[in-house]
Amino acid sequence: MPIDEVACLLYRVTTKKYIQYATESEMGMSINIKTSGAHHVALRSTDLERSKRFYTETLGFSIIKELPELFLFSAGSTAFGVRGPEADTASGDKFNPHRVGLDHIALACEDETELERVAAALTEAGVENTGIKTDETLGKRYVAFKDPDRIAWEFYMV
Repeated sequence: MPIDEVACLLYRVTTKKYIQYATESEMGMSINIKTSGAHHVALRSTDLERSKRFYTETLGFSIIKELPELFLFSAGSTAFGVRGPEADTASGDKFNPHRVGLDHIALACEDETELERVAAALTEAGVENTGIKTDETLGKRYVAFKDPDRIAWEFYMV
């Protein structure tokens, strides 16, 4: 398929097949999805127990469901699922925001005092973070941090 052709390919991990979806021009209209927001976000970890400790003990999120191969926690009204590595996960693999796919996850913060508290608590807990910065594009303050697999997160003023 030529790079300039407008198309969407979805790689289905379970069947190892590519499925081609119709382009907007082929459908004649946009899908116009009506949603109240994200239902859940799924993350992959190289060490499930380490990730569970980070998200629950370090960040303080509550587990809402736990199975041998994954756990779910809640951040506000959004559920996050974390799965352990698959058999074909490369040893030493780390998240990279510069590859195609997820760049980062931003959690909403509504209070400057909470932003400052979280930034200080991240540092005190030894979590790699930027300290409080200002997004030059939107003029909003945030603190960015990374989980043990280097998945990038932000706590971002709304």
